[in-house]
Amino acid sequence: MELKDLFLAPLFLILIYALAYWLRPKLTNKYTKKHFIPALTVKIIGAICIGLIYQFYYGNGNSVGGDSGNYFRQSRIVVDAFYTDPNLGLKLLFSNGEYDPSTFQYASRILWYTSSTEFFIIKLATFFGILSGSSYSVIAIFFAFISFTGMWAMYLTFLKMYPRLHKEFAIACFFLPSVFFWGSGLLKDSITIGALGWLFYGFYSGLIEKKRIFKSLTLAFVAAYVLYSVKVYILMSFLPPAIFWVFLENSNRIKNVLLRSLAKPVFILVGLGIAYIGGTKLTEGDARYDVDNLAERSKINSVYLSEQVASGSAYSIGTFDGSIGSIIRVAPQAIVVALYRPFLWETRNPVMLLSAIEAFIFLYLTLRFFYRTGFFKTLSLIKSKSILTFCMVFSLVFAFGVGTNSGNFGTLVRYKIPLMPFYLSAIYIMQAHAKRPKKLFRMAVTA
Repeated sequence: MELKDLFLAPLFLILIYALAYWLRPKLTNKYTKKHFIPALTVKIIGAICIGLIYQFYYGNGNSVGGDSGNYFRQSRIVVDAFYTDPNLGLKLLFSNGEYDPSTFQYASRILWYTSSTEFFIIKLATFFGILSGSSYSVIAIFFAFISFTGMWAMYLTFLKMYPRLHKEFAIACFFLPSVFFWGSGLLKDSITIGALGWLFYGFYSGLIEKKRIFKSLTLAFVAAYVLYSVKVYILMSFLPPAIFWVFLENSNRIKNVLLRSLAKPVFILVGLGIAYIGGTKLTEGDARYDVDNLAERSKINSVYLSEQVASGSAYSIGTFDGSIGSIIRVAPQAIVVALYRPFLWETRNPVMLLSAIEAFIFLYLTLRFFYRTGFFKTLSLIKSKSILTFCMVFSLVFAFGVGTNSGNFGTLVRYKIPLMPFYLSAIYIMQAHAKRPKKLFRMAVTA
């Protein structure tokens, strides 16, 4: 970060907060109003802290290091091209990694020019860089704001189903340290968790509530495209349980008991079929995520991780030979790693300590609920409420994926944040059903 950040960041913060205060009456009610500004504030604090940590903890103190710094510096190249000749800048912004003689002098300096996922983030950073004169802090603040909009959409979606849990959902969506820290700065994670929130909102509004269908599905499509462009595995993890959720909701609305009993298996089979087709076709031909390559890639990761564990830099979930059967055998370890580790005694630095505290809270809440309610009653509750089915299936599928492939606790902290709001929200919903089942009814929430 540079001297100009000290002047530009406060100016843009004033503009963003002015916009937030103008929007708040339109997007909140008497229960959610008090969470709006604090939720935005922690996102902005997270974005600024990410820059400071990458500059002074991971970097050399002179410039922002890590992926965040690379995105910023490479976006500056595109901004310079735009300032030199707007046509050149636009060519780079709308390019797909192909080289053009007129832009080669700039494209050749962009390390991630041919990497579509990273270049997508560079393009987005470039857009805000043009507006702010390439100020790192301002770009990071805009990333935090985009992430906040998606998280607010996620929050409102949960509230439509359980309005009484506005405090609990606020904690799950906004105030988990790892989520607002890693999901706020100039990183992929900010954009993907924001897009995930909008996708969740679009799915529920368009396919379950069936309100503002065109608008909702358009939002869902745009959010899905962003996830597909940046981190397709999040979309892969979301689609199957989300489609299953939609079919469960629609089958439950059939009032005739006999007809519902006959229709439910059909809904389930069709939903699973669509989910399977979507999950396989999305990644067909992609060397990283093609379903046919997942087992082999996991085997390679396992061998690598086993070597790293010996040096103390990674965790182990056991060994496997790359077959689907062996992956299933290590699934419990992978899920435990993603949801409940690092344990407190495994921490190596302050950032990991925050994650360890969160993981301990997740483990404590889970075990306490199972102990008080009973294992089979808990499973029955999850099965009986389609939103719980969705949240838990998505969380477990995603936990398995990142637990198997993250490799070390440092990357795991970042990779697992998409599941954290859904898992904690599911815990809060189950606790509410156990404590006051008769008071949990749906009512309109003013948005």
